[in-house]
Amino acid sequence: MRVILAQPRGFCAGVVRAIEIVDRALQRHGAPVYVRHEIVHNRHVVENLRSKGARFVEELDEVPHGAVAIFSAHGVAQSVERDADARGLDVLDATCPLVTKVHVQGRQYVAAGRTLILIGHAGHPEVEGTIGQIPGKVLLVQSEAEVATLDLPLDTPLAYVTQTTLSVDDTRGIIEALMRRFSNIVGPDTRDICYATQNRQAAVRELSEQVDVLLVVGATNSSNSNRLREIGAETGVPSYLVADGSEIKPEWFAGADAVGITAGASAPEEMVEHVIDALRALGPVEVTTMAGREEKVEFKLPAKLTEPVAARQV
Repeated sequence: MRVILAQPRGFCAGVVRAIEIVDRALQRHGAPVYVRHEIVHNRHVVENLRSKGARFVEELDEVPHGAVAIFSAHGVAQSVERDADARGLDVLDATCPLVTKVHVQGRQYVAAGRTLILIGHAGHPEVEGTIGQIPGKVLLVQSEAEVATLDLPLDTPLAYVTQTTLSVDDTRGIIEALMRRFSNIVGPDTRDICYATQNRQAAVRELSEQVDVLLVVGATNSSNSNRLREIGAETGVPSYLVADGSEIKPEWFAGADAVGITAGASAPEEMVEHVIDALRALGPVEVTTMAGREEKVEFKLPAKLTEPVAARQV
């Protein structure tokens, strides 16, 4: 069996930064440190950090007064920030800088007098955080059909922002529908879309042309991992989302010559290796990596974690 690995795949810079923030917090402060929600949507990552002393909580009232609290990569509402301040928590913000950029853009549009539309998925932590970062009403739109249901005058000054785990392709139809319906609408340049989401989706489209079966390594609650599987299926290739090699089913590969593997932005490479090992248990495997874009993006850590400890005590 030929196994072709997508390039790029797996961790993005925002996820790398979020995990490193938890690791460094544990090194600097010792266990426990408290993380609000899953730091990223991946069980293996969460369990690894839990084994080191991270404690994951749903709400800040579970965090002792004055303790170290870390916000996940998805971002949080301003009400959460105020709550943390009121409880005297030592906050480390692991919000992806690209998510923070969306928050800033949204506030700027609202300050300019525009009604804000957020293109995204209801209930996703990033969407809830973004809505909670905007001082004013935010209209959530999930599909082109919902554009037609917006009860607004056609000349209303509008602006839109998008959930970062949606690509240019995911949002294009909705944006075009908004532009057709409303005469006064603006939005960020498409270059502001998350590079990692776009790159991984483009790689899957290319990979799907070369394989008989596609495996996406990622969590079921990972928006970008689910979308990668959907893209594979849309191209006509049987596509499956798996957390690791234990979820592989031999019948998926009956008659398959080439199997493609990619991974969501929060899936560690060791889980990809686990899947490859599971395939090797079925028979001989030849692994190659497709040519693809090399990502060199790095995000800075919070100053609290990079400055000398002595400097913080002055």
